[in-house]
Amino acid sequence: MSEPVLSEETPERVLAVYGHPDDAEISAGGTLARWASGGAEVYLLICTQGEKGSQDPLADPDAVARTRTEESRRASAALGFAGNFHLDHLDGELDNDHRLRGEIVEHIRKVRPTAVMCPDPTSVFFGDRYYNHRDHRVTGWATLDAVSPAAGNPHYFRDQLERGLEVHHVGEVFLSGTFEPNCWVDIGATIDHKIDALFCHESQLTDTGEWFRDFLRERAEDAGRQAGVRYAEGFRRLSFG
Repeated sequence: MSEPVLSEETPERVLAVYGHPDDAEISAGGTLARWASGGAEVYLLICTQGEKGSQDPLADPDAVARTRTEESRRASAALGFAGNFHLDHLDGELDNDHRLRGEIVEHIRKVRPTAVMCPDPTSVFFGDRYYNHRDHRVTGWATLDAVSPAAGNPHYFRDQLERGLEVHHVGEVFLSGTFEPNCWVDIGATIDHKIDALFCHESQLTDTGEWFRDFLRERAEDAGRQAGVRYAEGFRRLSFG
């Protein structure tokens, strides 16, 4: 494992792939906002509808999904994203199957990102009080499988090529929520953008307040201490020649 480094580079074009409507913001919102403000085209792909994002047994799942999709779009606008895409998989029922990989490959071939961001699927147990949601793990593995070898190989999802898409080779992948970071991004200038974007997800923050803003800053400070800056987000970066 290489020594952690503070990354100052801004990718030209980014596709962030996450399971639920608020995952990207809490995992990497500061970094994505920094890249967008630095001139990157940042696109977000959400794999599930998020329809189970309510503890109310009487909530209408379709209404919850519509609300969360709109919240995601507002958050993406707040972070300066160039695009926001949603798949229709059911929350909690995501599978790393041919369909999901094909959908991610199609978005990679359409967006043609220089960098892809997704959850680190190998991060499972966080202490003794939380373990990583299945959708997060599935999204991570499916995205990695889509990046390589599928998106860059003409024998995968040939129907996409027949429809006019071309193979695409991704230059690097940034894995968020990792236990093995080798790359840090200074988010001192965008920590407030991250927090404001998270507060666009009002349906998920019914019991939160200023303490949650403080918690987000404290978490970014913890990462910042490891990176030598005030606020940071850490990633495992994979680079491909």
